Amino acid sequence: MLFSSVEFLFRFLPVFMLLYLFIPEKYRNIVLLSGSLLFYAAGEPYYVLLLILSILINYGAGKLILDKEKKTAKNVLILSLIYNFGMLFIFKYWDFAAGILNRLSAGETIPVLSLSLPLGISFYTFQIVSYLFDCYRGKWKEKTDFVSFAAYVTMFPQLVAGPIVKYEEVAERMKARKIRAKSVESGLKLFSIGLGLKVLLANQIGTLWNTLMSAGPGNLSAAAAWMGAFAYSFQIYFDFWGYSLMAKGLGKMLGFRIPRNFNDPYTSRSVSEFWRRWHITLGRWFREYLYIPLGGNRKGFFRTMFNLFVVWSLTGLWHGASFNFVLWGLIFFGLIALEKKGFGKWLESKKIAGHLYVILLIPVTWMVFAITDMRQLLHYLQNMIGIHLSDVIVGSEQVVRYLKEYGVLFIFCILFSTSCPMDLYRKYKQKWYVIAIIVVIFCLSVYEIMSGSDNPFLYFRF
Repeated sequence: MLFSSVEFLFRFLPVFMLLYLFIPEKYRNIVLLSGSLLFYAAGEPYYVLLLILSILINYGAGKLILDKEKKTAKNVLILSLIYNFGMLFIFKYWDFAAGILNRLSAGETIPVLSLSLPLGISFYTFQIVSYLFDCYRGKWKEKTDFVSFAAYVTMFPQLVAGPIVKYEEVAERMKARKIRAKSVESGLKLFSIGLGLKVLLANQIGTLWNTLMSAGPGNLSAAAAWMGAFAYSFQIYFDFWGYSLMAKGLGKMLGFRIPRNFNDPYTSRSVSEFWRRWHITLGRWFREYLYIPLGGNRKGFFRTMFNLFVVWSLTGLWHGASFNFVLWGLIFFGLIALEKKGFGKWLESKKIAGHLYVILLIPVTWMVFAITDMRQLLHYLQNMIGIHLSDVIVGSEQVVRYLKEYGVLFIFCILFSTSCPMDLYRKYKQKWYVIAIIVVIFCLSVYEIMSGSDNPFLYFRF
């Protein structure tokens, strides 16, 4: 079920909120768990059983880790990690690995399973693993009741595409939470803004990206290829930021504080800063549960580079089982390694140069992310630097036409990539005219959804 769908907006959410708000407080976790499982089952009627199995196994593992002595707890942690990452590997990476091994052996020695990817498995796996690690490391010592743990794992606002929430961030609210009209109102406003970012910006600019790609990645002029790169950069940003903002808004309506996942990343002055601002909870997960345990930057330059290589290789693979995602992760490793040698400090000291560096480089990296076929990716990158091995179908005439058609939309995308709109919202959010604007955004979004122009969230496929 999509947040940006009629079923969610006018069926699931109103009924759920009525039950949630008016039921006695001690039963709210049960309502949250039941509603979240129903929400997930609407999109994954069979894989909901996998989610329930994961909850049962990991709840038991968490209890054993807290109950047992250090050595036994470590063994339980290892077994639970094998289960969690094993399930993720089977559903997400098995066919990718099998394809590589079969090509190396020139035969069909390993069967291809062709399993569909369960919604949100990358997100809820990382969330569960963070809980188990925190239990083992003593950061979380208090035993959690089953319903609270299950509600934490399945909480529908962030179940299928994050943010990746640590248990300590919701633990107190799991025990008791007062739902106030002010928090519901604030959550509705954030949700509506996020809905607008998704439907009115991401989906609309995504139409241009799809149009350009339909011409063929090797048939674009340099200007058209760059236009497509900027269009996709805005699409993925407003798509994912919109979802994260909707999740944060829904969390407020339910009495939780969902962590911030974006901090104006396109205003960065270096790639390192970009990644401190983009998908914040994923970066935090890799930093706390992989980079720092590997030694971080405490064991010399070469060990730091190795740790970064491991983190960014896995960050690329986390996003998808394809060579383009591996390449995407390795590109960021190379860029961040370069910045750590001093280039980053220079960039951040040169405001204009740093911004231009990010504005021109990040769209190129998004092309590596977006185009999974390596041959098509090469053709697209060649087009961006003016190399054309086939006829140009989309040239200057089409670029001018698309600029006229999408120019205003590009201006809105640029504006909302800065902090100005949200700064103004936070300052004047109680004013009647701001509320009126939000109502208009919601109504326009619903109109677009009703017209059938909505698309699934891009990060659902990860």
